[in-house]
Amino acid sequence: MSAAPHLPAFLRLASDATLAGLAGAALLLLSALALWGERRRRQRADIDAVGWVPWRDLAAITSIAALVLLALAGMGWLRG
Repeated sequence: MSAAPHLPAFLRLASDATLAGLAGAALLLLSALALWGERRRRQRADIDAVGWVPWRDLAAITSIAALVLLALAGMGWLRG
């Protein structure tokens, strides 16, 4: 049995453009969180406590992927 019957109806019945738009919105949220993490890293009190997550790179990659997905979703919505 697949996992599809357990999804809410609005996700099961959504078009590919809507699913791409939702994924793009989720990636934009992740990008915003990564930008917040980068801001916290730059303003840290202990200069030696750098951390291991590349927040800037993560923010750039997720924002580019989000823009691509949102552009594809917009094209799909406009075509109907």
